[in-house]
Amino acid sequence: MAKSALLVMDVQQGIVDRIGGDGDGGYLGGLRRATDAARRSGIQVIHVVIGFRAGHPEVSPRNASFSAIARSGGGGFAEGDPGAEIHPDVAPVAGDIVVTKKRVSAFAGSDLDVVLRAGGIDGLVLTGIATSGVVLSTLRQAADLDFALTVLADGCLDGDEEVHRVLTERVFPRQAEVTTVDEWVAATEKAGADPSASHP
Repeated sequence: MAKSALLVMDVQQGIVDRIGGDGDGGYLGGLRRATDAARRSGIQVIHVVIGFRAGHPEVSPRNASFSAIARSGGGGFAEGDPGAEIHPDVAPVAGDIVVTKKRVSAFAGSDLDVVLRAGGIDGLVLTGIATSGVVLSTLRQAADLDFALTVLADGCLDGDEEVHRVLTERVFPRQAEVTTVDEWVAATEKAGADPSASHP
């Protein structure tokens, strides 16, 4: 029976503000339902964030994306940057784990794999911003590491709706089960009520 963790990736204030994930509260509200259901069912919630030291010593000038962030002025997701904070609507609670990464994939420059192995976790439920960024990169790497994978399609968000659609409908199903927050919550609660049912 798989032991799963729910990954909530890059749902940070600056990223939500840029992508527009606040909206009518639908996206963040869905994530809250997922995290609440995971906690009730004893599924580990892991928040993955992008974060750098002051001065961005981890950022190579050859890395186009991250060097642009470092040069942008602002806080650049470095220590003390308010934009680097996890959005308050999905803030960690006691028992959650926060992992800091240095690149796009949740595994790159972080201790995520160590945390998962130590916890005996072999299944991941992926959510986050952006679908074409952290979710895609993490899914690919996690698949190569032999984790069982589920993607909550409406638990992911991207600035390009068509890219999100193609990834969740055409690309991700090759390596993961793709479902919705509500379907996953219902299955999780059913599994919690019926010990003979397998965990998502």
